[in-house]
Amino acid sequence: MNVEFTPKLFSLLKGGISKETLSKDIISGSIVGIVALPLAIAFAIASGVSPEKGLITAIVAGIIISVLGGSRVQIGGPTGAFIVIVYGIVQQFGLSGLTIATFMAGFILIGFGLAKLGNLLKFIPYSLIVGFTSAIALIILSSQVNDFLGLGVKEVPSDFLEKWSIYFQNFSHVNGYAIAIAVGTVLLTLFFQKWIAKVPGSIVAILLSTIAVSVFDIPVDTIESNFGEIPNHFDFSSFPSIDFETVKSLIQPAFAIALLGGIESLLSAVVSDSMIGGKHRSNMELIAQGAANIFSALLGGIPATGAIARTATNVKNGGRTPIAGIVHGLVLLAIMLLFAPYAKLIPLSCLAGILVVVAYHMSEWRQFVSILKGNRMDIIILLTTFLLTVLFDLIIAIEVGVVLASFLFMKRMSESVQIQNITHESQEAEQLFENENLAIPKNVVLYEINGPLFFGAARQFQETITQTHIQPKAVIIRMRYVPLIDATGFQGLKEIIKTFKSKGIEVIISGVNDGLEKDFEKFGLYTLINKELVVRDIQTAVEKAKII
Repeated sequence: MNVEFTPKLFSLLKGGISKETLSKDIISGSIVGIVALPLAIAFAIASGVSPEKGLITAIVAGIIISVLGGSRVQIGGPTGAFIVIVYGIVQQFGLSGLTIATFMAGFILIGFGLAKLGNLLKFIPYSLIVGFTSAIALIILSSQVNDFLGLGVKEVPSDFLEKWSIYFQNFSHVNGYAIAIAVGTVLLTLFFQKWIAKVPGSIVAILLSTIAVSVFDIPVDTIESNFGEIPNHFDFSSFPSIDFETVKSLIQPAFAIALLGGIESLLSAVVSDSMIGGKHRSNMELIAQGAANIFSALLGGIPATGAIARTATNVKNGGRTPIAGIVHGLVLLAIMLLFAPYAKLIPLSCLAGILVVVAYHMSEWRQFVSILKGNRMDIIILLTTFLLTVLFDLIIAIEVGVVLASFLFMKRMSESVQIQNITHESQEAEQLFENENLAIPKNVVLYEINGPLFFGAARQFQETITQTHIQPKAVIIRMRYVPLIDATGFQGLKEIIKTFKSKGIEVIISGVNDGLEKDFEKFGLYTLINKELVVRDIQTAVEKAKII
């Protein structure tokens, strides 16, 4: 079997896993499972779905991603990055629409993996990633203001500006108890592990706040007051019916889930590689992410991907194989089966405090400020993606950001193509041929081209060469540093040959590699130029120019 499409777990089992490693994996997986519990519930509630859907996703996706994934230590499950997109889909298409979109996204991710697009997703510009990640952090923070301050607003708008308008109208309803619980949660989550390293502060905050609210009957909203009971079983209800119209309406959200999930999972895998000195299998990771989303949707879950924070926690606690991720899922399953009825007592302000910490860590404000001090094009991508995500929609932001980044990349590439105009009188001729024992004949012009002639640079190439005021008898186009030419570049080259021929000027092409020679044949270039005038070296080209 191709190693690229072999899950890491299979390779590690084949090579053997020591008892010491297995022991560390079990301990690490147990710790990560406890850390993931409040996050799974909080992410689900913030996404506009019931709490148990976050648990189901963490269990199902967590186990599948570890079994089939291409990373040794990846931990999968619901993440903060999906909150915005899931909330939007639920608002527009309902829970059934989210289920179908997640299901479709799973197959899209598998398609990405089979098409070996894993390496390409790594080339998404960093400024674009920071732009939408920072925006998501701001949106998560905004979505938690109601519960953090205990405002008691029952229907919070999804629109960013409308949301803050409602908050300002209800600031008079601030609940001091909710604020105290939320602030205490933030402090415990951030600092508790400085005292006891192995115990997550978020779990301590949940236990203390839940006990306090239950014993002293503190008047704050809880999961039970807003969502009722938390089921301790999987949702095996019938899968929503799918028809062509449904697929058409959900294809855009499905692609957004797949693209975001793919990017985040591969980023997480790259980060974990640097922590353990490993190397993940990108395409197998995408296939695993796809399978996880398919089964998450079938069993009543929401979108899942690789979780950077939980993966880092796994590494720091000694996890070194996918067994840790499987244990993490099994621990969550045990908690769901045994303790789900008690989770309904958790105060929403406590979960809001946890998500505020998540938003802070996601914000990447230092990187944001750093990019603002850099290249103008990166700033444009960063701010465009950030503002579109906050004010409009994450799907639009990703689409526009990728297109904008592509255009700016093409502009940079086209500017990198250099074309030198060299005659026998120019200084460049002496420098160019000082080691080649050659001289450019009179009435001959040489154009030295450096860089790929793709559609972004073709127009510049064509205009630079044809707008010469010299009337030579021959033109040499030297292409030794041209690695590739696309269809537009070939069309430009054809137009150049036609233009010179109409003026009675012969064209000689030099330095063509094997690949370009074959492409010359395919694109019909030899119908315009004699094949003998397409040569490998500059010496031959100059000799042919002399006898024309």
